[in-house]
Amino acid sequence: MTESVLFSELSATNGKKVGVATLNMERKLNSLNSEMVSALTDQLKLWEKDNNVAAVWLQGAGEKAFCAGGDVRTLCETITDVGAKKALPDVQAFFENEYRLDYLIHVYAKPIIVWGHGIIMGGGIGLMSGASHRVVTETSRMAMPEISIGLYPDVGGTWFLNHAPGRTGLFLGLTGANINAADALFVGMADRYIASDSKEELMQSLQEQSWSESEADNQVLVSRVLKSYENLETLPVSNVREHYDLIQAVTDGADLVEIADQFNALDTENKWLNKAAATFRSGSPTTAHLVYQQLLRGKKLSLPQVFQMELVMSLQCALHADFVEGVRALLVDKDGNPKWQFDAIADVPAKWVEQHFQPPWDAPNPLLNLGS
Repeated sequence: MTESVLFSELSATNGKKVGVATLNMERKLNSLNSEMVSALTDQLKLWEKDNNVAAVWLQGAGEKAFCAGGDVRTLCETITDVGAKKALPDVQAFFENEYRLDYLIHVYAKPIIVWGHGIIMGGGIGLMSGASHRVVTETSRMAMPEISIGLYPDVGGTWFLNHAPGRTGLFLGLTGANINAADALFVGMADRYIASDSKEELMQSLQEQSWSESEADNQVLVSRVLKSYENLETLPVSNVREHYDLIQAVTDGADLVEIADQFNALDTENKWLNKAAATFRSGSPTTAHLVYQQLLRGKKLSLPQVFQMELVMSLQCALHADFVEGVRALLVDKDGNPKWQFDAIADVPAKWVEQHFQPPWDAPNPLLNLGS
């Protein structure tokens, strides 16, 4: 059986090493499952304690994807097979462990370089967003397309979408819009743009650096190396930057219903904007409300509080029908015809939305110990 994550260590100077983790589910576009989350978490903790490991390099196998998201299809099959309430412990374990891994990456003391090549969606963005050094290439395509499956932009989306300029984070969450390397740099979801054919030379250069005993010094060292390989001359045009004013206008509403009306009235010949608007219109009305509310409620939350709130939301999505139905329509039957609980954003009751923010347990939130 093929290992779902491959680990190796590259010899470097001063007796140091660079740990390399490779998501190894190429045929599934390196989509995250429970086994991969567990393996990554354990290995990152070992490398963090190993004084000989100076930095970590995280990549995906193959050329198509770094990571196309979490394995939500398997999750929803479990819910369908045994029912939402019986499946809840397994669903909780999956999301809880995934969020613990995402948080670990956010607070990791040593440099983590994510090679964000190819498709990066959902859970893949969760792995990438917290890394100290996030690299995109000419093939990078990122999206948080959860509105099409009745979920919402989790894995810390509350945090990184709220930190995007203006209301671009709200736009990306509501539309699941596909963004390129230039967009990722503009909205703060990536740090460096490096051509993919420089990868091997870059990794060799990292091995040859004069690594320090100081983690802070090594962070600076990695930053300098990556900057030396950046060539912005081949950077594509950023759709988000180019249409920033229009994005600001269409998302400028007193409430979500007003924003939806402005999306419906959008008149443009731009293919990227039209696709984004179409995805919003056909997506789950419940998800639209969740995106709007998570960003509103999450503005002043700490990072641990963000993951605590998202765990509640994710479990409630598992208990409500749109998530399973959205995955069925997009990934299982692939008929592209989901039957959402409500036909329009204006039809979704406030009480229904509020249910998604109520803990489905009587005990304390399992992620209360994050950051402690």
